[in-house]
Amino acid sequence: MASSTLVSRRGSGRPGSRKARRRDADLGRQRTLISPAQLGRPRGKAVYWIVFALVVVAFTLAFLGPLYWMVTGGLKTTQEVVQSPPTAFPSSVHTENYSQAWNVMDLAQLLFNTLYYAFGALAFQLVLDVAAAYSLSKLRPMFGKVILGMMLATLMIPATVLVVPQYLTVLDVPIFERNLLNSPWAIWLPSVTNAFNIFLLKRFFDSIPGELLDAAAIDGASPLRTLRSIILPISRPILGVVSIFAVVGVWKDFLWPMLTLPDPGKQTLNVGIYSLSNGVPQNVLIAALTIASVPTLLIFLLFQRNIMSGLTAGGLKG
Repeated sequence: MASSTLVSRRGSGRPGSRKARRRDADLGRQRTLISPAQLGRPRGKAVYWIVFALVVVAFTLAFLGPLYWMVTGGLKTTQEVVQSPPTAFPSSVHTENYSQAWNVMDLAQLLFNTLYYAFGALAFQLVLDVAAAYSLSKLRPMFGKVILGMMLATLMIPATVLVVPQYLTVLDVPIFERNLLNSPWAIWLPSVTNAFNIFLLKRFFDSIPGELLDAAAIDGASPLRTLRSIILPISRPILGVVSIFAVVGVWKDFLWPMLTLPDPGKQTLNVGIYSLSNGVPQNVLIAALTIASVPTLLIFLLFQRNIMSGLTAGGLKG
């Protein structure tokens, strides 16, 4: 008995034993640019941290450099903004540029218009995109895969190609024969059918176990009741991601609102700043652009964890 135990213990350390093979397999799956042995050496560790620091600094400058220039540009005088070479720091801080931009360009009205259009588009997208994704994922209609494939094919079409047919449609809506220019429907209707959001929602709905739906069906719940009581409560991460994408999509859009909202009192923030930029000092204009960028930056900083968790929520089943 003792000899067999001793043999088994000795065998566990042999190169051909099961534990040794498993350990070798685990080491073989670790594919990195620098092996653990090289990283353990002083020279390898120094090279690794130097390259890592350079990459982080380069990406930080690439992403935060324009933001820093925009924020500091709104604090400079007009002469300092246009001088060449530009200054890294303002010689004197002029915070009144931001208050002047807020009053001169009527940013309060433009901000209200943009929020109105953004949350209206969000409401329509949540209702219709969730219904489309739920039907394609769980109800499985006839030719569902063909419909999904046609939806995903629209993602390959450049958005500028669709501007002219969409504008002609909004100018004279078929059947209803109505002109939707200078109305929020010109912003809401084209944003409803978002193939990317439908794909994200469908992928998340596919990861929901079918046993939950079967149990609800046995209890007599209709498909609409199942969606409202079971699917939506556990789909909050992906619904948050879709909501953020919907709001930011309307917020950053420029070409379409400029074409469909010619009335200055109904324009969005980006279009309004562009329309009122003539005759405005450049430092005040930069301050207005900074104010217009703050809401989207806050949305990203506050909900970045929700964005990442929602995008990866439907990646694994279980």
